[in-house]
Amino acid sequence: MSSPLDNIAQIKVRSLAALIEAEVERMIMAGEIAPGDRVNENQLALRFGTSRGPIREALRSLEAGGLVELKPNRGVFVRSITLAEACDIYAVRAALFGLAGRLCAERLNVGQVHELEALVAAMEAAAASKDFDSYYPLNLKLHEFIMEQSGNPVLASHYRDLVKMLHLFRARSLVQGGGLAISNSEHREMVDAIAAKDGERAHRAHFDHVMRARERLSHTPEFQSDIKTKKVS
Repeated sequence: MSSPLDNIAQIKVRSLAALIEAEVERMIMAGEIAPGDRVNENQLALRFGTSRGPIREALRSLEAGGLVELKPNRGVFVRSITLAEACDIYAVRAALFGLAGRLCAERLNVGQVHELEALVAAMEAAAASKDFDSYYPLNLKLHEFIMEQSGNPVLASHYRDLVKMLHLFRARSLVQGGGLAISNSEHREMVDAIAAKDGERAHRAHFDHVMRARERLSHTPEFQSDIKTKKVS
């Protein structure tokens, strides 16, 4: 049987591991550790002034979330997402986002709908000036608002994990230029469906929004090359 001191020590390790996990995740999302890069446990231990125990616990959690992968006899690496894998992730994300849209149509009040409409209007202005750097964070905010207001924490948690995985796969060109306006017209339909409290329409609009992004991805030369490579191998 463990003693109270042992229990306190375990709590401290778990708390430290959670803090380290959050910081390493931030480093990955910021590109400080790039996809395919090795995560050096010794360097992290020195950086955080801790033993390798909390580091390993944090990396196990990040591995479960799909951000890093353990390669036997080589170490832990930031996961690289292929084009084909990205398309598979999009398909699951579409199913979750469709459900979130339906739930929002059932739950959101007038004030919350106005918040969504304001975000769409701001994105419309960014799209008109082809300002991707302004559009992208607004896009993330809109999607996060919908997930948060769906009222289903399990749904939101799984969706966020998928978004983090897709963040490792950068395809900015897919939504630059005219793609911004097309994407935002889909946002407008999503919000209109929510405002109308039409659950079926909202589900379809949210699902189609993600699947259209997947469709645009599947028609890129890079994706076709990736598929041909897999067939050859």
